[in-house]
Amino acid sequence: MVNYPDRIRLASLPTPFKKLEKFSVPNFGGTIWIKHDELTGTEVSGNKVRKLEFCIAHALKEGCNTLITCGGIQSNHCRATAVLGAKLGLKVHLILRGQKPALIEGNLLLDHLAGAEITYLSQKDWGSHEALAASLQEKCLGRGDKAHFIPIGASDEIGIWGYIAAWEELTKNFKDNDMDPEYVVLATGSGGTQAGLLIGAQIQEANTKIVAFNVCDDSNYFEDKIKADVSLWKQRYKTDFDETALNIFTFEGYMGPAYGEAEDIVFKTIANLAKVEGVFLDPVYTGKAFHGMISELSLGDRGRLQGARNIVFIHTGGLFGVFPQHKNFQFD
Repeated sequence: MVNYPDRIRLASLPTPFKKLEKFSVPNFGGTIWIKHDELTGTEVSGNKVRKLEFCIAHALKEGCNTLITCGGIQSNHCRATAVLGAKLGLKVHLILRGQKPALIEGNLLLDHLAGAEITYLSQKDWGSHEALAASLQEKCLGRGDKAHFIPIGASDEIGIWGYIAAWEELTKNFKDNDMDPEYVVLATGSGGTQAGLLIGAQIQEANTKIVAFNVCDDSNYFEDKIKADVSLWKQRYKTDFDETALNIFTFEGYMGPAYGEAEDIVFKTIANLAKVEGVFLDPVYTGKAFHGMISELSLGDRGRLQGARNIVFIHTGGLFGVFPQHKNFQFD
């Protein structure tokens, strides 16, 4: 029995769990299932809201009326935080990496519509974003407010709980469909979803391997980040858990040119899945991970997803990030 901390119910749960009926992968005769976490809500869709259920509950318990967080210009997490702040009557200040674009669109448009205050920080100065957040917290105190800082992607020892809880939901999905998947696959960018699933699977003594495809950094980064977050999680919640038994699999090779930039084949994969199944991925996270997954499956026994008969893809959202990259899709 898992003893969860305070949680505020913000997501539309449970999310749907369905198999792909028409999409086919060469050399793969098994079944691909989709955990539709892009359907956790409308304006706050995606995986971030699961984490924010715990992060915002913690902030409210601490008496905070302001949320400060950070991410890229088209951050799904920042958009979710901005919208939830509006819904809950909380002030939100976003620190976004990069210069203010000439065209306000996608997630950034929703940030503005939700009334978030935004500070832009250049890529070269991004290393100081946590110090900036600390100074903003001080300014909040000076005017009688109290702010809670949520790190990139809500990926810390608090946000981890979101996907520990999600694993329980997945376990029921597996049971309801009379299957035990060999792999659960996801995109990883800040490590929190990956960490939560790993903990949840270990607590439930699952045989399923959690496999993440990196969209930034490398496998060593995620190994270190996850171990650090799990260690802090153990300390904060006084949890008896053996983090040395975690099997952290982060597959490299499908990140593309850089974070937020995808190769043409990823856009083709996104368009193909949408056309065949009506499922929409994004070019920053899910498109890259899904393309990586089907590429490995198509290699059969030469790939890194050997022996897969049932494989589950966690659709972590990102739909609003498609629109700023619409020019990269090619249509006849």
